[in-house]
Amino acid sequence: MAKLTTSRQKALLRKYALNVKFLMTLVSVVLIVYTLPKQAKFGYEFEKGRIWNQRDLVSPYSFAILKTDAEIEADKKTALSTITPVYQRNNDMPVQQLEGFRNDLEIKWHNAGFPDRLKPLYLQTGINVLQSVYDKGVLKLNPKYQIGGKDYGITILSDNVATDKSTSDLFTRERAVEYADVEISKQKALDKAFLLNLVQDRLQTNLSFDAKLTARLEHDVTENLSITRGMVQKGETIITKGSVINDEAYQKLASYKKAFEDNSRNNGNRGLVLLGQFLLTGITISLLMIFLYLFRRDIYQDNRLVSLILLVITAMLATLSLAIKLELPNFYYIPYCIVPIIIRILFDTRLALNIHLLVVLIAGFFVPNSFEFAFYEITAGMVSIYSIKNLIRREQFLISAVIITFTYFVSFIGISLIREGSFLTIDWAEFVPFAVSVLLTLLAYPLIYLFEKIFAITSELTLIELTNTNAPLLREMAFSAPGTFQHSLQVANLAENAIFAIGGNALLVRAGALYHDIGKMENPLFFIENQISGFNPHDKLPYEESAQIIIRHVSKGIEMARKANLPEIVIDFIRTHHGNTRVDYFYQSFLKNFPEKFINENIFRYPGPIPFTKEAGVLMLADSIEAASRSLKEPDEESISILVDRIVKYKLDQNQLSDSDITLKDLETIKQIFKRMLASIYHVRIDY
Repeated sequence: MAKLTTSRQKALLRKYALNVKFLMTLVSVVLIVYTLPKQAKFGYEFEKGRIWNQRDLVSPYSFAILKTDAEIEADKKTALSTITPVYQRNNDMPVQQLEGFRNDLEIKWHNAGFPDRLKPLYLQTGINVLQSVYDKGVLKLNPKYQIGGKDYGITILSDNVATDKSTSDLFTRERAVEYADVEISKQKALDKAFLLNLVQDRLQTNLSFDAKLTARLEHDVTENLSITRGMVQKGETIITKGSVINDEAYQKLASYKKAFEDNSRNNGNRGLVLLGQFLLTGITISLLMIFLYLFRRDIYQDNRLVSLILLVITAMLATLSLAIKLELPNFYYIPYCIVPIIIRILFDTRLALNIHLLVVLIAGFFVPNSFEFAFYEITAGMVSIYSIKNLIRREQFLISAVIITFTYFVSFIGISLIREGSFLTIDWAEFVPFAVSVLLTLLAYPLIYLFEKIFAITSELTLIELTNTNAPLLREMAFSAPGTFQHSLQVANLAENAIFAIGGNALLVRAGALYHDIGKMENPLFFIENQISGFNPHDKLPYEESAQIIIRHVSKGIEMARKANLPEIVIDFIRTHHGNTRVDYFYQSFLKNFPEKFINENIFRYPGPIPFTKEAGVLMLADSIEAASRSLKEPDEESISILVDRIVKYKLDQNQLSDSDITLKDLETIKQIFKRMLASIYHVRIDY
């Protein structure tokens, strides 16, 4: 089978791009719908203490009223109080210990030195004491059941016969020793210490706690407890419009919701539920695609970027679905703000807000208290986007996390006060899930790096790294072409301030400005800013060759940038910073010295393309104006103003800015900024 060439593959991708986009969108919708819980959505939102603003709610069928958690817990305590711990009697233990006592007495009697006539009395007294103790029973008290006192009731099992006793009627080992001491003391003829020592060694527990059987009895009694109290009959009014949702009304509504969900799960049409979810998810994803088509055509036309956006949305909603299936105790543990942060860093503010709203809209159908959820997450998402609007330092992530936490906290207090009407009744532990979600939001940082590598996207974090002047290429340029390096720094300052004023990515234009002339490192001395001794190698070269050397710094810069793995978005600045203009110095010099010769003008013209973004257009102007300003012999306000106006007009006349989306109003702003900033530049320079 013939292998498709790379160009052929790209052509096929372009041809079927719309089909691929539709397929990706459909797959995303199907995956989201597949992961969502398949049951009907209860149609009412309610909270304790609020006014019921809906119409009178009449029960369409009979249902039981569920007990509250507190009522169920009280019932459990009552039921458990009827269960006494079970102890098993070991009937073999007394026989073994009595036999052991006889043997111990026999062994130690010969060395004791007592008269042999007393031996039967010692034996009988010890046996009587041990028999009395074991007849009652010896046990070890369990602290779990010593509530309100030392003794408690138990059930003793002996040969499958149960007997209820109190531990006060039984012996512990300590009590048994005390009893033996008293009984032996009654026999004055006996050596109490000798006999008590023998008896004490044979006092062991013959009643052992049966934890498994006790736990089983406790489980059985709690499992059989009723979780309902009373009924709401069909046609009965659950709550009337304008009523306050008190404890009783809240419990009826909660019970109705549970009955509705159980009924829809058993009797509802899963196909229709699926259709409803598909329609809702489909319309939200379609709105996203329409937004991209209308306002971010560059992203819409790049299926790689569209797939990334759909992946982020699908992953977040799948995470929510997983949390619902795992019955996570609180859905606010999920870091919803991670989506707008990732989209903001990889794309822009407007898209991040749009996607966050769509995610919250879908999620709102499957979480309790949808309005509260939407308020919490929309406000927090907006704050997360605003707090990193201009990302220039990594610590802004931590600052953003603090601001998001504060926003959650303020929202939490506000909603709690509306609900409770008092600071004293606020359960502050309920804020913990919000704090955890903010900590999980910091996972956006490694995820952004992962998405950058997988989808070949350049984020502002990467641009921050690239604008560090200790980056390898910039450090090499500072050493091998110091004049070009200083020129690049000046261009970066000019372009950054201009783009910030007219609206654009200041960090991107700074990165582009710092790298736009790296191709000059191939032959640094052929560029006037790097000539220190006054020697100019162009003096010995034909004008055409000099022009080609100057022009070649663009293609060489692209080659060096790709070798250093610079992002294409930065390489575009290298490619477009001269557009398709002429190297006028050498072109005019050729015409002046060889007026009779015919010359192909394209020899003196850069290959282009012209700038196709606002940032690239600003960089072109900053580069040309900064370079030309060095040729001013006596720079003053008037000469700088004339220079800036002349170069901007020249670029316009040459149609270099026609694709850059820069308006005439923007140009006026740019010129004013350049004029103000160029006042301190006095370097003499030939205008290439």
